[in-house]
Amino acid sequence: MAIKQKGVTTFLLFLVLAVVAVEAQLRDDEPTAAVGHAGKLRAKAAAAAAAPTHLHFYFHDTVSGKSPTAVRVVSPPASSPSPLFGMVNVMDDPLTEGPDQGSAAVIGRAQGLYMGSDQAKLGFLQAMNLVFTAGDYNGSTLALLGRNCPLDAVRELPVVGGTGAFRFARGYALLRTHWLDFSTGDATVEYDVYVMH
Repeated sequence: MAIKQKGVTTFLLFLVLAVVAVEAQLRDDEPTAAVGHAGKLRAKAAAAAAAPTHLHFYFHDTVSGKSPTAVRVVSPPASSPSPLFGMVNVMDDPLTEGPDQGSAAVIGRAQGLYMGSDQAKLGFLQAMNLVFTAGDYNGSTLALLGRNCPLDAVRELPVVGGTGAFRFARGYALLRTHWLDFSTGDATVEYDVYVMH
């Protein structure tokens, strides 16, 4: 069983690294390369003058009950130095306009994974796509990859790319835990995303 979990973990890490490599390659292939140095300078000046888009929503991670939105695919080994180090969860969490999952409008899904990657405290490596399904950005996505320590007051995840309206996106997301049930692990997290695109 440990060999199978190690293989799954290795595959998931390879997948995360492949996504990051593709995003970096896409960023290097910007259309300004064809217009020469002056075109690149104009594009950089225009990007610097543009204000970032601010998105505000709530992320609902449900690991308990009959309909979880995040499931554990790899459990930590018995020899793990902390209870969650080595754990891998896959998620398809709803994103809503307000903090109440039942009454707020769903604007998208957070699809990806998070894994226990800190031996000293509760800390995850989080890789996900924010898939927007309503509003001005319906059909567009943002890719986030970074460290998330859920017990910290504020966390920052980098925006490493996007699609649709967010093609060539870069920016950051500030995360604040709105609600956390320590007995189940269910949580609602407030997101403030600032993105240049």
